[in-house]
Amino acid sequence: MKTKFIYLVGILTLTLSCKTYTVPVDSFRKQMTVPGSEKMKEVEINNPTFYTSSNSDRNFNYQANTIKSIEVLDKKGNKVNLENSPKLEMRITKKNGKKNILLFDTVIVENDTLKGARSRLMQNLTREIALSDIEKIEIQDSGKVYKYQ
Repeated sequence: MKTKFIYLVGILTLTLSCKTYTVPVDSFRKQMTVPGSEKMKEVEINNPTFYTSSNSDRNFNYQANTIKSIEVLDKKGNKVNLENSPKLEMRITKKNGKKNILLFDTVIVENDTLKGARSRLMQNLTREIALSDIEKIEIQDSGKVYKYQ
């Protein structure tokens, strides 16, 4: 009984702490194909598992996009300007029903193809998805304690 209660509290905490937004595919395409948005930059983030202000040797380095923010829709359909950060994750639902999760700050659009990373630990785990195959794009603020250094 105690285990079920702890499990339920954990699920509720995760569900309530994460905000999910949607982006229409055409809006996403327009925002991600602004000149210069395909460029990548080297960034460094903390490792939240070992989070302290002085553990720079445990940080992650990777290539991130240069997008400052993206306009999304909240659950009520209101426009929200969401600042790019390492906490953001994308959930892509394809027209065939398959779902993929990507790290938003690694996503770029080249030649009508969305390209992005699935992991910071294994940076060669990338995914390429034709924009024409995408049915739905959701961006979730995961609430993780990732921060650019």
